[in-house]
Amino acid sequence: MGQLLNGAWIADDDALRSAGGRFLRPASSFRSWLTPDGAAGMSGGAGFRAEAGRYHLYLSHACPWAHRTAIFRALKRLDALIGVSVTHWLMGEQGWTFEPGPGVIGDDINGARYLYEIYSKADPAYSGRVTVPVLWDKQRRTIVNNESSEIIRMLNSAFDALGAEPGDYYPERLRPEIDAVNERVYRTLNNGVYRAGFARTQEAYDEAVRELFDTLAWLEGRLARQRYLAGDALTEADWRTFTTLVRFDAVYVGHFKCNLRRLADYPNLWAYTRELYQYPGIAATVNMAHIKRHYYESHRRINPYAIVPIGPALDFAAPHGRGGGA
Repeated sequence: MGQLLNGAWIADDDALRSAGGRFLRPASSFRSWLTPDGAAGMSGGAGFRAEAGRYHLYLSHACPWAHRTAIFRALKRLDALIGVSVTHWLMGEQGWTFEPGPGVIGDDINGARYLYEIYSKADPAYSGRVTVPVLWDKQRRTIVNNESSEIIRMLNSAFDALGAEPGDYYPERLRPEIDAVNERVYRTLNNGVYRAGFARTQEAYDEAVRELFDTLAWLEGRLARQRYLAGDALTEADWRTFTTLVRFDAVYVGHFKCNLRRLADYPNLWAYTRELYQYPGIAATVNMAHIKRHYYESHRRINPYAIVPIGPALDFAAPHGRGGGA
């Protein structure tokens, strides 16, 4: 783990704070918005206009939050407009690094060896956690935003006039429904697996796991009645949920003790996850080797010997039977 303190890196193994044994996720620090005309967004400052080649995305294949942004980059076919660097899967004393390894894409923009160097370039006095994803502005040489839920909203529409793939994953007519699903899924599922895995008391763990599996049952019932989480259209709510589901049986069941049931035990959720995995361009964003090695090798308090399990055998390419494809 670790974090920056007044611009200096400290290898703080207790950087994940808790209250009453409960895991607390700090808010992201850089919150400006990239917009079609450079106008200020919902927060932060103005001046970040959508331009081809101006922005760079730092992400990790292991991290579900960063995975969201990789998905939207693929959905909107922004490869030629936004560059990317991919960290090494192991997060050790120096945090996320660009050490060479299979699937790693080094930093050819800033020449950083460690991700925290990017934060220090943006703010030499920065204090706080160093997380992925990071949306970097090459022109102003600063971080635009490091909050995944906001970055995907930018990628969803900011580049539409510059040749992005058509498609709106946050349509106005569905926003109330999408927001309601996102709120529950974030609190009890996306962050819920971490609340279970990083709990430091039995009470905190039990609370997180109960809420997590209540939500999985709620999602299962929802998908029995409709194809996607906000109705008949594929939206950001589905992709925000997918990045946790695709990791669930491989990592969260065992490593984070979320083992009341497997994803494979929910027929609708399991078929739904396979359908999303098979959506054009999405399978290439899923790197299960990075995912498993990151969790099992990085969290030494949970897995002291860093042994990575061979299983489970998961076939995301199996027919999903949900219509409109495999």
